[in-house]
Amino acid sequence: MYRFTMLLAAVAVSLAPFNAGASAERGSEAEALTMVKKAIAFYDKNGREKTFAELSHNPGPFVHNDLYVTVNDMNGTSLAHINPKMMGKNLIDLRDADGKYIQRERIEAARSQTTGWQDYKFYNPATKKIEAKHTFWEKHDNLLFACGAYKPE
Repeated sequence: MYRFTMLLAAVAVSLAPFNAGASAERGSEAEALTMVKKAIAFYDKNGREKTFAELSHNPGPFVHNDLYVTVNDMNGTSLAHINPKMMGKNLIDLRDADGKYIQRERIEAARSQTTGWQDYKFYNPATKKIEAKHTFWEKHDNLLFACGAYKPE
């Protein structure tokens, strides 16, 4: 439990600086799905290296309000993220505020389907609160592209 608490705290602290002053406008689930689809199309056109670089820019073309696209491999390693501290880290043991293993659940679902939605609670850098999040993910080229919309209370 201590390890989980420390990991969640590290994520929260590391996300805060690059969204300081961000408006609390919320992205929608439809926008999250569209952003994942656009990221995959960009990946198909421009390749892995350029895509991961673009997905990691903040501000950037794949960041809108509190929405941002991430990419993880099927082992849980972060390959693209707007938070540079998350890049290259294996997030297989990352849990949400209720203790749910976020990446493990997503990877398990991706073994039997190519897209899905996932619910969990996570730190919203725009509001600086733990909030419910509904994330769309898609498995493409054995990678998991994801973007989630925080749900109002």
